[in-house]
Amino acid sequence: MSSPGSTPDSYHLHESYAQMPTLSSPLLVVMLQGWIDASSAAHSAMTRLIDVSGATTLVTFNADEYLDFRARRPTMELREGINTRLDWPSTEIMLGHDINGKEILLLTGHEPDSRWNQFAASVGELATQLGVRKMIGLGAYPFATPHTRAVNLSCTSPSSDAIVSLPYVRSSVDVPAGIEAVLEHVLTGRGIPSIGIWAQVPHYATTMPYPAATVALLGAVCDTGGISLDVSAARADASAHRERLDTLVASNPEHAQLLSQLESAYDAAHQRDDDTADIPSGDELAAQFEAYLRDQRRD
Repeated sequence: MSSPGSTPDSYHLHESYAQMPTLSSPLLVVMLQGWIDASSAAHSAMTRLIDVSGATTLVTFNADEYLDFRARRPTMELREGINTRLDWPSTEIMLGHDINGKEILLLTGHEPDSRWNQFAASVGELATQLGVRKMIGLGAYPFATPHTRAVNLSCTSPSSDAIVSLPYVRSSVDVPAGIEAVLEHVLTGRGIPSIGIWAQVPHYATTMPYPAATVALLGAVCDTGGISLDVSAARADASAHRERLDTLVASNPEHAQLLSQLESAYDAAHQRDDDTADIPSGDELAAQFEAYLRDQRRD
């Protein structure tokens, strides 16, 4: 069980499995914490996926190999002075099923702090061994878009064939990459179609949860991954949050005016059926990413 760049102790099978199971062309969904995720929309989507699919741990990656515990310290459970346990950060692959019994693999936890090529090689090795048919990575980024309109999604892939038929924005921009982008290349190189799907979150809503983006990502996973999930609870959360945002914006005339401008720009772009009309230039989009990252570091 080795491949170029990986090591035998890069990961281990969960104790509940005597051997690696034989799966039937599972979908692999990736969301690792540590990179851009406006409003934690992608993390929330992964949390929902774990819940509705009944996922349990299949493989755990060696945290000592990949994680910096000074940057991601374990949590100490302290009860009346007794250090009862430590909750260590981890990265793992979980196995769940959609409502029709289709198998779903979920790569979740923390983005590696080091040895990215080794980690990606291990994931690629596992994906091949488990017969993965497609990989979908999830993310979310801030954008000048109104909360009163449908969430725009954008996509990435090393292969034009993987995204040519998708109804998502395809941008041209140079930005720093997360591990998901590395996995796109590694799995594509192994013959596994791999795409990243990103939700645009209103820039004024990035400091709070934004369930509408989570719902959009879950819908995209179903549509592009060929699975069926019950996302009714997520839709209910999105509806309630929409009402709260409407109330907040309506209480401030300046915010209401800004929203009106965003709505006009959004509607004009969609009436022209122009996927790129509402996208800023590469430099402008990169500046938005950089500003978002600066804000995250200050927090």
